[in-house]
Amino acid sequence: MNISNTSEYAIRILSYMAKDPGSKYSAKFLVERLNISDKYLRRLMTLLAKAGFVSSTQGRDGGYYFAKKLESIYLYDIVNAVEGMDKYLGCVLGFEKCSDENSCVMHTSWVKVRDEFVGLMQNVSLADLNFENIYKF
Repeated sequence: MNISNTSEYAIRILSYMAKDPGSKYSAKFLVERLNISDKYLRRLMTLLAKAGFVSSTQGRDGGYYFAKKLESIYLYDIVNAVEGMDKYLGCVLGFEKCSDENSCVMHTSWVKVRDEFVGLMQNVSLADLNFENIYKF
């Protein structure tokens, strides 16, 4: 299962910042390091700030920094902040109404995978990530 580009970028931004959580990161620095467009990065940072994960200061020495401890920022919350988790909780075949009582052909198999995915997202925080193996952007 792949997550959307929006969620991927949000997790990439925060996991990059989490390597050195006490630092302040300028938008320009993050754009260059993570190869994300400036406009897209700023939109994501606005959403992440509204969710309370990061704060920012303006000016010459401005930038983004963590407003919460890494232990309290879960992958589920990041995805939920930037796009919502609803698209990952619904029917895998796209039916509007798919439940145990009124299911699609994939429902029984999908529920297992979905529940495992949601469990992982709810239980993994930024502090749990392995920064030794982080992709070198």
